[in-house]
Amino acid sequence: MRNIGFLSFGWWSAAPGSQVRTAADVVHDTIRLAEAAEDAGMDGAWIRIHHFENNTSSPFPLLAAMGARTSRVELGTGVINMRYENPLYMAEAAATADLISGGRLQLGVSRGSPEPAEDGPAVFGYPLAFGDTPVSDAARRIARFREGISGVGIAKPGARSHGRGGELLPVTPHSPGLSERIWYGAGGNDSARKAAELGMNLMSSTLVLEATGEPLGVVQARQIAGFHDSWAAAGHAHRPRVSVSRSIMPIVDDLTHTYFNPYLERDRMGGNRDQIGEIDNAVSTFGKSYVGDLDKLEKELRQDDAVMSADSLLVTVPNQLGADFNHITFQAFAELRDRLAT
Repeated sequence: MRNIGFLSFGWWSAAPGSQVRTAADVVHDTIRLAEAAEDAGMDGAWIRIHHFENNTSSPFPLLAAMGARTSRVELGTGVINMRYENPLYMAEAAATADLISGGRLQLGVSRGSPEPAEDGPAVFGYPLAFGDTPVSDAARRIARFREGISGVGIAKPGARSHGRGGELLPVTPHSPGLSERIWYGAGGNDSARKAAELGMNLMSSTLVLEATGEPLGVVQARQIAGFHDSWAAAGHAHRPRVSVSRSIMPIVDDLTHTYFNPYLERDRMGGNRDQIGEIDNAVSTFGKSYVGDLDKLEKELRQDDAVMSADSLLVTVPNQLGADFNHITFQAFAELRDRLAT
């Protein structure tokens, strides 16, 4: 594992103890989370994108602001549901945010996960055509988006076009290198292999669409191995990257003990383990939480095959506790990264 970042779900609510109570609170505090991650020595600041609920939904203005307020950390999404997106408008917005950040965007995309709206993409103006599927619709949008950020010409010049001698016009602005920093949020082995064939990096979350009774880390490590095999077979020139997500709760002082000790007690009683469940009509393996002091966390994470196979670990964080609290845990995560690298 070479780097570690946070993944914020960007929730806001007026629940007791919440430091992030409104939409304004969540966008400003997410920027502060990115600053806190950079200050603590972490490597990435990633945001989850969902529509029609109280969490971050419009990534590019937020990523641009995060990029303007930081200088080093990667800025990512986990993931953008492409069914909601106009691919070429997204190409413009993504390139703009990437240029503001100096080339630090790492964009995770996919067909998305279940959302509150019955048919949110249709409300956004993108209903499925008769006989089409969400998977194929998202795949076409991803392909068009990747074409848009590649810099190739795609639009026929009109009478007012200047200086290109009749060549097709590219989407502007263009941000060199962004094409190699697109990730696919894969749920299973087939989608992981497809991502590799297409030359996209792999994101795998705290669940996989496979249920063998094995621990999540074992199932996920097999997915990662298949991704690397397919990447090698495809012969891509650039090096692939793989991230996995985990829920990690470090207990390093009295405040983190106050919030996380109930989860530690549950862990000691045997109530914290990987589980089999169902999501999106598929039986899946859901990962457990890791909780305790740094010695305990290091020992347990070393036994997680997927964590040790990936080059990036994204830690889901309690964003409603605010950037100041999370800065404490970010320092612990940076130390964990260094321990696991040896």
